[in-house]
Amino acid sequence: MRIAETSDLWWKNAVIYCLDVETFFDDDGDGTGDFAGLTQRVDYLAALGVTCIWLMPFYPSPDRDDGYDVTDFFTVDPRLGTMGDLVEFIRSAKDRGMRVIADFVVNHTSNQHPWFLEAIKSKDNPYRDYYVWRADTPPDTSSEVVFPGEQTSLWTKDEATGEWYLHMFAEHQPDLNVTNPKVRNEIAKAMGLWLELGLDGFRLDAVPFFLETRGQPKDEAANLDPHEYLSALRSFLSRRNGSAVMLGEVNLPYKEQLEYFGGQEGNELNMQFDFMTMQHLYLALARHDARPLAENLKSRPPLHPDNQWAMFVRNHDELTLDKLNDAEREEVFAAFGPDKNMQVYGRGLRRRIPPMLGGDAERIRMVYSLMFSLPGTPVLFYGEEIGMGEDLRQKSRSAVRTPMQWNNTKNGGFSDAKVSDLVAPLVRGEFGPDHVNAAAAKRDPESLWNFMATLIQRYRESPELGWGEFALIDQPEPAVFAHSCTSDGGTMVLLHNFGTAKAKVTGTVAPEDGPTRAYKGALLLDVLDGGNVPLEPDGGFTVELGRYGYRWFRVQQPGDRLAP
Repeated sequence: MRIAETSDLWWKNAVIYCLDVETFFDDDGDGTGDFAGLTQRVDYLAALGVTCIWLMPFYPSPDRDDGYDVTDFFTVDPRLGTMGDLVEFIRSAKDRGMRVIADFVVNHTSNQHPWFLEAIKSKDNPYRDYYVWRADTPPDTSSEVVFPGEQTSLWTKDEATGEWYLHMFAEHQPDLNVTNPKVRNEIAKAMGLWLELGLDGFRLDAVPFFLETRGQPKDEAANLDPHEYLSALRSFLSRRNGSAVMLGEVNLPYKEQLEYFGGQEGNELNMQFDFMTMQHLYLALARHDARPLAENLKSRPPLHPDNQWAMFVRNHDELTLDKLNDAEREEVFAAFGPDKNMQVYGRGLRRRIPPMLGGDAERIRMVYSLMFSLPGTPVLFYGEEIGMGEDLRQKSRSAVRTPMQWNNTKNGGFSDAKVSDLVAPLVRGEFGPDHVNAAAAKRDPESLWNFMATLIQRYRESPELGWGEFALIDQPEPAVFAHSCTSDGGTMVLLHNFGTAKAKVTGTVAPEDGPTRAYKGALLLDVLDGGNVPLEPDGGFTVELGRYGYRWFRVQQPGDRLAP
């Protein structure tokens, strides 16, 4: 794969870094992170090797759901700065070769949004149809709620008008009515504004929910094909910015995810998170057995060349395990979240990786090596690069949304404010800033930060991982995950040991030109820090992996020019 061929679809081999402005760096000392502070930390992200920054919601909000309860889609929350501050940040990021995308919440607004405040004034208010209403008493929907224990129904009665409004999430987040063309126009105008200001696309929150037409009259719902609407959004973005991306949160089985890509046309979402691989990865880790991950990836369907999977091992929500069966989920809970306080909604974990893995440096590095080596685009959540932990004193998902730990000074270097004024408490104990912080990590050549920077660099030098054809490599060790990625004549061979014992991996690189002597004189060229391995003429190889060992190789044929 020639690097120049990757530039149009930049996101196919990007490195995406998700952060929340309010918990990243506080410039003005009020206890809340802001865009001015984020701009000061752009060089840190550039040094790590990040190529795309994903901003969690920065719009005005009562902040009852970490900004996902929006009151204005067209401006910046004053706590975080001004529109000018946002533009300065985007300019600074682009000056350093980084693109910027942002969360966009299409499914709902806050119940404090001016649209909803108008809608509840009367049944004939012009904004009434911006939301979804029913006059009759709704059926029991307690089994369908997204946050068990926090809500009991998808409908809440508005006492002023006597009707119920739909909310797929919390009752303070009423669902927008996307069958209403005025709502769709407002969504497009808001997206258009942010594209004009320099954003390179959006991470779309809860995509299957915002395409839901529940509660609408049949004729109105019939007039809106949800997937035609998603395709129209993609087309709109492409007209405004030809390289803009839509990254969708679609936690569904692969067959249904294909529909959200646009099927064979590939004309809806550009990218989707691979929740299935993430969940089976944790099952494999719990068992010290790579086979659950291998079996899942065998079932992952091929995509249109313009589409891509986003790979992650930690995100800003709970680590959902909802696609595992009950017994499998309990295995993962027992291994990584045995205390009920570590679990959430009965389906996921509210923990970060280092504490889950007991601070085992070898195992932590193996997990991240694997994430970067899997076919797709890696997505990091802020603080992963230094090994931050969670704060189980906080409620629900807030456990993993603590302030960034910059150094071992007051408030971890996040803010000069009084502790009582911080937007969220910092992690305490062995994963707190006294022991885990960016300043120390950057200066330690053996740190996780420097390991991640190396992985990012090697990933960016290996376009086969973002663009290539994935194949499992047959080998006898159940604890070992072995695969290859091939593109434009280049092949990567990647090996990861999920076990605590050493493993001898014997496998074969599939020959391109027939079964005999295709690899005479060829070798596996190590691209991390180990030694090269000669290949047999039929592509056979033997590699020893240590406890939680990992190796990245590129197939080097005689006469091939070596990369620097």
